[in-house]
Amino acid sequence: MSDASRTASGAADWDALRAIATDAMRLSYSPYSRFPVGAAAIVDDGRTVRGANIENASYGVTLCAECSLVSDLVMSGGGKLVAFTCVDGHGAVLMPCGRCRQLLFEHSAPGMLLETVSGVKTIDEVLPDAFGPRTLKEYED
Repeated sequence: MSDASRTASGAADWDALRAIATDAMRLSYSPYSRFPVGAAAIVDDGRTVRGANIENASYGVTLCAECSLVSDLVMSGGGKLVAFTCVDGHGAVLMPCGRCRQLLFEHSAPGMLLETVSGVKTIDEVLPDAFGPRTLKEYED
């Protein structure tokens, strides 16, 4: 995917990233909730990844947009997420749920930025004292 989500300075272009999330949202499979969700993120190597929710009649196996995005990340070469946004069916910013924040933390670069309903925040601000791969790395040493 092209890198239309960064400005010349390398900072996140939130409007462009939100547009990618909105395009992803249009690919959502959400016949049960009728609540399509799209997500987009910038990877530390400059790639942009995206995802959409994919529902299932057995609701518990529904995939959220963040799960779909992380699958895209891993399947397209891995890396760490540096900026993330998520939108609803109208293109409005959504805050990831707690489970999804943990999922994003697992694949985040330190200080990853999230566009939230109350402004841009770091992953540590939206999931304080998180446990993840960096914690396990500290215990190895």
